[in-house]
Amino acid sequence: MAFKVRDLLVRQRTQAINALRGHLAEYGSIVAQGVRHIPRLAELLAPYPDLPDLARSLCQNLLTHVKSLSEQRAELEEGLRVRARQDEVASRLMTIPGIGAICATATEALAPSAEAFSKGRDFAAWVGLTPKQTSSGGKDRLGKISRMGRQDLRRLLVLGATAVVRWARRYGSPAGSRLARMLSKKPPKLIAVALANKMARIAWALMIRGGAYQAPASGAA
Repeated sequence: MAFKVRDLLVRQRTQAINALRGHLAEYGSIVAQGVRHIPRLAELLAPYPDLPDLARSLCQNLLTHVKSLSEQRAELEEGLRVRARQDEVASRLMTIPGIGAICATATEALAPSAEAFSKGRDFAAWVGLTPKQTSSGGKDRLGKISRMGRQDLRRLLVLGATAVVRWARRYGSPAGSRLARMLSKKPPKLIAVALANKMARIAWALMIRGGAYQAPASGAA
């Protein structure tokens, strides 16, 4: 339930932010998308001379609603972090790069028992992170992911993988590592999905076998 409420809060906040951006755009003020631009929205409401009093009041109400949703989300996520630190399985899952407290608790809460899957690939397929496979001329080709699995968990894994890719692009990845090789050849979004697939497989392995994640030696990752 906690994860469904969190998703609802995120969707409602996004809708409120987009509505506020749209209303301000009608009066000639354009603000970029994204939560990080909320302070800019607040700045525009105070000194904007062309904004009628009624429009200003309504926009202020929307901004207050956005801040309230952010506070509720932060409170909920803090509770999940506390739970993750106290839970043995979630703590082990958090040793995987890209999996934080939210993703770890979601994996444990939303996924079936690890014993329900015979291998990590089956678990990744259940999440919806395995590519579609087609055959042509006797050759197997891998396409886009099916998106048939658990959408909320898949989104958390992809977001975590995206953060890892962004960090690696900014600060570098160990020379010769699999991630470094992929960054030199593949687009970031494709790498993030592939990494999320790998994270799901590792998560299954930790849940079925126990233990914590051990980073492979340089050049083997």
